[in-house]
Amino acid sequence: MSTIKKFEDIEAWKKARDLAKEIFFISSDTALSKDYRFKDQINAATGSTIDNIAEGFERGGKLEFIHFLTIAKASCAEVRSQLYRLIDRSYITGEKFDELYKLSEDIAAKLGAWIHYLNQSEHKGTKFKNRITTTQNPTP
Repeated sequence: MSTIKKFEDIEAWKKARDLAKEIFFISSDTALSKDYRFKDQINAATGSTIDNIAEGFERGGKLEFIHFLTIAKASCAEVRSQLYRLIDRSYITGEKFDELYKLSEDIAAKLGAWIHYLNQSEHKGTKFKNRITTTQNPTP
C-alpha cells in the first residue's frame, strides 16, 4: 500500500466526489430542483461525506481521522436512505438508483475498511510524529 500524501489521493474521497457531482446534477436537471428542502438536504449529505474525509485526513491524528471517517460514513448512509426518496418521488430512474446505491455502498465499505485498519494500526498520525512521550527522557 502506498502512502497517501493528500486527501485527493484517497479512493473513497474520489468516489464521494463523484457521488456529490451526480447528486448535484440531479438536483439541477430534474424536478428535484424545485423541492428545495430535499435538494438542500441531499446535497448537504453528499458534501458532508466528501468534506469529512478531507477534514479528518488533514487533522493529522489517527483518532481524529477515525472520528471524521465515521461521520463521513454516516453521511453516506444518509445519502443512501435519501436515494429511496429520490426514486419514490420519481426524480430518478430505477437504473440511476441502482448505480448511485452501488456507489454509496462502495464508499461506505471503503470507509469502514479504513476505519477498521486505523483501529488496528499503531500509527498515531503525523500530528504526533515528533512529540516526546512522558516515558521518554529528553536530553537537556
